[in-house]
Amino acid sequence: MEGNPKERKLQVKLRKKCIVRALSDYLSPERHRKLTLSNLDLLSGRFPVTYLYLYRHNRSNGDFVGNSNTLFESLKASLAKTLSYYYPFAGRIVEDSRTRQSLIICDNSGALLVEALANIPLNQLDFYNLNQTLEGIVVPCLEEFPFPVQVQVTCYTCGGLSITFTFDHALGDATAFGNFLSSWSRLARNMSLSCVSDLDHGRNLPPRVLPTYHPSFDSFFVKCTLEDIRNIPKTNISLKRLYFVDASSINHMQTLASVDGNKRTKIEAFSAYVWKIMATSIDESHAKCKMGWLVDGRGRLSRNSMSNYIGNVLTVTTEEASIVEIKQSSISDIANNVHKAISKVTNEAYFQDLIDWIECHKPGLMLPRFVLGQEGPAVVISSGHKFPVAELDFGFGSPVLGTVSTTIKNSGVGYMNQRSSARGDGSWVVSAILWPQLAAALESDSVLQPLCASHLQKI
Repeated sequence: MEGNPKERKLQVKLRKKCIVRALSDYLSPERHRKLTLSNLDLLSGRFPVTYLYLYRHNRSNGDFVGNSNTLFESLKASLAKTLSYYYPFAGRIVEDSRTRQSLIICDNSGALLVEALANIPLNQLDFYNLNQTLEGIVVPCLEEFPFPVQVQVTCYTCGGLSITFTFDHALGDATAFGNFLSSWSRLARNMSLSCVSDLDHGRNLPPRVLPTYHPSFDSFFVKCTLEDIRNIPKTNISLKRLYFVDASSINHMQTLASVDGNKRTKIEAFSAYVWKIMATSIDESHAKCKMGWLVDGRGRLSRNSMSNYIGNVLTVTTEEASIVEIKQSSISDIANNVHKAISKVTNEAYFQDLIDWIECHKPGLMLPRFVLGQEGPAVVISSGHKFPVAELDFGFGSPVLGTVSTTIKNSGVGYMNQRSSARGDGSWVVSAILWPQLAAALESDSVLQPLCASHLQKI
């Protein structure tokens, strides 16, 4: 009988690692070249982004521990084929010494694939507290992050499996990484790709001939270096948590947010709920707080094949309000303000201005000023409802969990990212980076439930 999960500490032993390169038969000579990062890639912050997927053992899958060699070789072969279609993901990201601009050197240096063994069954993982769990099941990111794609496959004593995929954010955003992972899972099952991204034309998001932008961009965004980002002043925003939100709670929030004929989206309603809770967690030294949202520009830019574009097409928008105002406002009033804030950037003119602003401030990286933690309490919310979860079957069944996190130790702002749960019943899994008072305030209510094994399909 397994020991009490609270008494057993996760220990992971690395078993093997290898560098996986794209199949040379797929690489034409023109693909061995340099790709200049687009202006919107420079807004990524170069943060490492990690996706965590869990797979249970069942009889049809076989035992992952006993068949780990076969599993590892299968993933290795299908990854090599996938990198042939996404060849920049097998490259290196460097700074051009002459122009000081960041480049992807498409030299097929490869991706890192690691296999590890855990000392506990999958259902004894601490799903809620990711601070310690991620340390064991994610390939450690060296400071220079030599491999823009790093994958760790961890086998558990029950025969279950976790896979973590860590990407350098300069390679792309959630849509780009979702396409990559979906393609990999299809190729792993010997299926054809439903769509192939056109990478041979580079990252073509050009500025206007005469760049111009609204003056407000100067106060919202700031030029910075990778060192500035790595040395964000230490904060207490360091708790990495996973929560479960059932469908009835989501629907109830949306009902509260939608009044007078104004139907608000689920993420707008959720934002209003979190903002109201957030206001109760901030000490009296702050009179105001911010809420931010990641917005995808693919549907806003009139360029061909933007849905399959591999790169970053994201921006961040914010709204600031007094804490007293948030406390006194209804969920519907707050949701209306959320809707207005997001609507301000969901147009082509905004994204073209952003591209032009970055063009005028290159070389270097760019970030919204508040992300550096210098403008008071803030939480950024993003929606991952289109990101593949249950679809990521690599030949051994669908996952019981798919979520996102990061290996960064310190954050300037809080983050909350929503994903559909693998249950397929309308429920969510929310990944968060929070300060202690906000975590306590959220958990004092029943909406965000600390994720545990009972929230997942049987493992």
